[in-house]
Amino acid sequence: MADEHQFIRDGLQRTQIDEFFAQELGRAGYGGMDVAKTPMGTQIVLKAEKPGMVIGKGGKNIRKITSELETRFELDDPQIDVQEVDEPDLNAQIVADRLANALERGWYFRKAGHTTIDRIMDAGALGAEIVLSGKVTGARSRVEKFNRGYIKHNGEPAEEIVDSGIGTAVMKLGTIGVQVKIIPPDAELPDDFEVYEDVEVAEFVADPEGDVEELLEAPEDAETEAVGADAEAAEADPEAVEAADLEEEVVDDEVLEEEAVDETAAGQSKSGVAETADADEDIDDLEDAEALDEDIAAEAEALVGEMEAAAESADDGDDEGDSDGGDDGAQADGGDDGAQADGGDEEGA
Repeated sequence: MADEHQFIRDGLQRTQIDEFFAQELGRAGYGGMDVAKTPMGTQIVLKAEKPGMVIGKGGKNIRKITSELETRFELDDPQIDVQEVDEPDLNAQIVADRLANALERGWYFRKAGHTTIDRIMDAGALGAEIVLSGKVTGARSRVEKFNRGYIKHNGEPAEEIVDSGIGTAVMKLGTIGVQVKIIPPDAELPDDFEVYEDVEVAEFVADPEGDVEELLEAPEDAETEAVGADAEAAEADPEAVEAADLEEEVVDDEVLEEEAVDETAAGQSKSGVAETADADEDIDDLEDAEALDEDIAAEAEALVGEMEAAAESADDGDDEGDSDGGDDGAQADGGDDGAQADGGDEEGA
């Protein structure tokens, strides 16, 4: 069987055993249980307000419960240990059963809730919460809550510290669920703190393992010890020291040569890039100059064409003027001849 299925089966079995104890030991003040499986059998710890009623006369009741656990839930050699609850008002399961019983007897829900939570706080609890859900007063279901003190609702404290209990009240109008949560007085919450008055801070501050001046001088001492160790090694084996120095010098020379080569290569690459950039710029300048020359030549040709057209138009105008002048001269000459003829006629007469 897979682990997940085993976990589900164990949880279901635990819930069924809890319900069985709640039904069988309700009058004895059942307050919860703890189940632990051991190689010797199944260890069950019962918490009850009245352990005598759980055990029964001569152990009759406890033997009956043990046999029922073996046959009904198939537990291997169940061993039941009954413990008495020291303070019933701080046990959430007992309080929930009491409140449910009070509601079944006819107590008004608000009076029962306030009375129960006041008793819990009077017992020394750090906080408590009671939730009643169901048809508490009428046909419509609703939820009523009663809170006192400090209560945790989520996180690890809600699972480990808060004690929870559930009860059921069967009424004429329907079922009312009762849920009780209690934080016991000795609970240590993660957000608790305590303020001490009239206390010197030095009592709660741990002293360092050495003096501050000694801690500051420690690095200098370490350097001095290292230098001393080097001097002792040089005195012990001078030839080894000289060989080590020569190796360091050779390594330094190799490193300097590699750096020089890298710088030369870098300079060449930079110069090559610069020359390429200059050549690209010259080509661009030549292309721009050729484009300008073409534009200038086109403009010059246009100007020459305009000038030739203007000259041709001027020549045509001069030719027309000359022809008009010749006609006018001919007419004038004809007039003169006519006048001379008229004068001759007059003289003959």
